[in-house]
Amino acid sequence: MNNKKQSRKKSASKDTVRLNKYIAHAGICSRREADMHIGLGVVKVNNKVVTELGFQVKDGDVVHFDDKRITPEKKAYILLNKPKGFITTAKDERGRKTVMDLVAKATPSRIVPVGRLDRPTTGLLMFTNDGDLAKKLTHPSSMVKKLYHVVLTASLKPHDLAEIRRGLTLDDGPVKVDQVSYVHGASKREIGLEIHSGKNRIVRRIFEHLGYEVVSLDRVMFAGLTKKDLPRGTWRHLSSQEIGFLKMF
Repeated sequence: MNNKKQSRKKSASKDTVRLNKYIAHAGICSRREADMHIGLGVVKVNNKVVTELGFQVKDGDVVHFDDKRITPEKKAYILLNKPKGFITTAKDERGRKTVMDLVAKATPSRIVPVGRLDRPTTGLLMFTNDGDLAKKLTHPSSMVKKLYHVVLTASLKPHDLAEIRRGLTLDDGPVKVDQVSYVHGASKREIGLEIHSGKNRIVRRIFEHLGYEVVSLDRVMFAGLTKKDLPRGTWRHLSSQEIGFLKMF
């Protein structure tokens, strides 16, 4: 091992943290994206540009990202049961209500939604400042499943149900659901659909493609999390057990 590698190894200790992890913990982006920004020279430590991947930040160091000082925030993981009428964005230029209004008092940390639910869609929406986890949960390779309760204006015909099971081709390509069935004990207007695709408005577009109008769409499960004991419009912090489970994806 050469002297450079030896000195780098010695510099890492329980009192230091890798620069990309420091940036991720500040809620800026994921560690991989942080490495890219470090390489581009937009990160300074103690007023000096750092481009070295693996650089260790010590206690007391001052870190700037794009000329703005950043500090690591305590990790926050929030689950919201979203009501209708709120859009999934941090701020709306037209002054419409956003999901951030609903979780404004949940944590002082700067959290962002994981994925999206459109304005009329209700149900589970997660928020966090853990950039690595957010990226993992929204990446197609993680195969994160979402379960929706769909209500249509008309009963879903058996041959259309079979077609959804086989898979459809929409304007932006093929889509395959994981499971779909009539809701037990309800009319054939109510459908349960499980899917891992993260395409925009994918569930609505599946039924619209077959000529159906969606009356209501509710996400009742996300990545194993459910709406149990979470009334519409309220939020809660995830338990350490739930957080650990999500990090296994």
